[in-house]
Amino acid sequence: MADGDKQNQILTIPNLLSAFRLLLVPVIAWLYCGAENYPLTACALLVSGATDVADGFIARRFHMVSNLGKMLDPIADKLTQAVALGCLLTRFRSIWWLLAVLVGKETVMAAAGLLVIRRTGLIQNAAWHGKLATCLLYAVIFTHIVWYSIPEAASALLAALGVAGILLSLTLYLLRYARQLRDAKKRKA
Repeated sequence: MADGDKQNQILTIPNLLSAFRLLLVPVIAWLYCGAENYPLTACALLVSGATDVADGFIARRFHMVSNLGKMLDPIADKLTQAVALGCLLTRFRSIWWLLAVLVGKETVMAAAGLLVIRRTGLIQNAAWHGKLATCLLYAVIFTHIVWYSIPEAASALLAALGVAGILLSLTLYLLRYARQLRDAKKRKA
């Protein structure tokens, strides 16, 4: 199969794993807010994280990276993160600014990413700093789920670490996008 054909594949194991993660999102919300079963919520979040790692590994290792996967994977990540943070907002006040920064970052990233796609035709892969921010965010979320009575100061500190990771990632992505747009403009000139 030619590389272009591989990029356009839809039915791949990584894409199925990303779709599974999307299906876990309402389960996580129901377990946390509806059933108030925090251990099962943590387990569902761990399953989601494990399938995220697995889909990335399988995609790269077995050359199953696809354009759909490049879009579906981050959507599953961000939706899981936003819903989990929304659930945590029911109990932890310090989470609101972490959620607000995440939503702001993703809005800016979506607009900038679409501009890069439109001008260069490139669909972006995740960068190390995006993965770092994701790991920090999941650590914050997981800690709040399993440490039911976390002190407010510890909650705020963890939220601040999550915000710092998100802002670092946003800055580095925007620099990358600016460089790609500048390079595309030079090629046209």
